Amino acid sequence: MKKILVTGGCGFIGSNYIHHVFKNDNDTHIINLDKMTYAGNIHNLEGLPNSFHTFVEGDICDSGLLKTLFETHQFDSVVHFAAESHVDRSIDGPLEFIETNVVGTLKLLEQSRAYYNESNPNDFRFLHVSTDEVYGSLGESGKFLETTSYDPSSPYSASKAGSDHLVRAWHRTFGLPTLITNCSNNYGSYQFPEKLIPLMIINCLHGKPLPVYGKGENIRDWLYVRDHCDAIHTVLEKGKVGDTYNIGGNNEIMNIDVVKTICSLLNTISPKEDGSQYEDLISYVTDRPGHDFRYAIDATKIKRELGWEPKESFDSGIQKTIQWYLDNSSWWRAIQDKSYQQERLGVIE
Repeated sequence: MKKILVTGGCGFIGSNYIHHVFKNDNDTHIINLDKMTYAGNIHNLEGLPNSFHTFVEGDICDSGLLKTLFETHQFDSVVHFAAESHVDRSIDGPLEFIETNVVGTLKLLEQSRAYYNESNPNDFRFLHVSTDEVYGSLGESGKFLETTSYDPSSPYSASKAGSDHLVRAWHRTFGLPTLITNCSNNYGSYQFPEKLIPLMIINCLHGKPLPVYGKGENIRDWLYVRDHCDAIHTVLEKGKVGDTYNIGGNNEIMNIDVVKTICSLLNTISPKEDGSQYEDLISYVTDRPGHDFRYAIDATKIKRELGWEPKESFDSGIQKTIQWYLDNSSWWRAIQDKSYQQERLGVIE
């Protein structure tokens, strides 16, 4: 049985990845290391058997804990999700992002290197999950390639760029068998409600304003999270060591159109009792500092070399996502009660 260390497995993408592996790979045991920050939620993994999933609460910056885990479990691979990930929060408090995303990745790389050199495990892989935000902002045309120069705009993207560079250096200098994936904007089940899509869905259901930055003309390439997880596992199993793979959804959409789509679908699925339209709740607010205009991923390489492409269109994925939040209101209401009330973050006074 393969043993995979998943860091940040109680977060949005990490928990979806664990569910994906459970559904598609019976010969695996996941050891899930999560610090349980505000975005970590053990309820994301309810129903998984102990024979498949072991949860360990702890910090990737804890070298002693990492050493114990590697010695105990003799991992076949590491899939590294653990990161502070919200741009607005990185504006409010950049230090946490450097500590977790850069220093934490360094500690994990060093322990992986020590284990790899001492144990020589067959086919060991270290897969680092990153973001397209490291590339900076695009104009009206063009797409990010794996060879695009890095040009991060926010403390968040700068910290992820730093961690990407460390992973490449540990491969080139020390021979650690690494892989990097850079993905476009994810959406789907279990996403913490500070992000655009769940924020808009939940605010609609509460009848609260729908805050849209600037004119809402910023463009993102939207990727359904389970498609992303399928791509990650494909790279883990088939990717060429030392390579980077861009993962995109082929769904470039302006933010305002995303919001209007959510409003339109909710008008049909869960209409307001007073008969008014959800779109009436849209309000335009001061733009975020350093807000990148456009992201778009060229995912040709992963399709050509590994045969992966997304299964969901934005239309099908957003309908599944809205229905999930409608069916799982107890999940996000518990978050509201505990740690987040849809307040705006990242405002510079």
